[in-house]
Amino acid sequence: MTVTITAFERSPDRGRGLARDMRVRWALEEVGQAYDVRLLSFGAMKQPAHLALHPFGQIPTYEEGDLALFESGAIVFHIAERHAGLLPDDANARARAIAWMFAALNTLEPPIFERALATIFERDEPWYAQRLRALEDSIGKRLGALSSRLGDAEWLDGAFSAGDLLMVTVLRRLQGSGLLEDYPNLSAYVARAEARPAYQRAFDAQLAVFTAASTG
Repeated sequence: MTVTITAFERSPDRGRGLARDMRVRWALEEVGQAYDVRLLSFGAMKQPAHLALHPFGQIPTYEEGDLALFESGAIVFHIAERHAGLLPDDANARARAIAWMFAALNTLEPPIFERALATIFERDEPWYAQRLRALEDSIGKRLGALSSRLGDAEWLDGAFSAGDLLMVTVLRRLQGSGLLEDYPNLSAYVARAEARPAYQRAFDAQLAVFTAASTG
């Protein structure tokens, strides 16, 4: 059955693999599931056809037969449940991997994404320095806890899982900020994930869209 996902026609991340369809592409590549991509303009994302798939008018979405899903975390979880390779067979290990999925999206991502938005939209505001400091303090506490838990391990809990996949996509937003670089084990963790062949295929596919849009 054909899987179709949606992605930006012209990604605001300039092909750096930060848009959230990257998570879904990577998960599909990890499990060896072929997929099609429907590219959308920002205008098309707010039209009734897309809103029927994603009520908030965002990307990505996932369609497979009669199933339509939105929210990248939910899509990755669905892929991990349907295919071997992203969730452990052992029930307890599986539950821990799912907990790390939630931790990535609920604990780590909010202040990291808020920081990214603030550096773009609030840089000229009088409160910018104070806001940035507060966000970076919050991020630092979470990174410290994550670094302590990871320690010298290769992945968060045994073998690579959907928890690692989501965590790495969140942490990558900090590359070049100096915040991630304060934790060598986290930087190495991200680099290990980026070296995975499935990650490379997903990254190249997303970059190719931006490159084509820029030269077309």
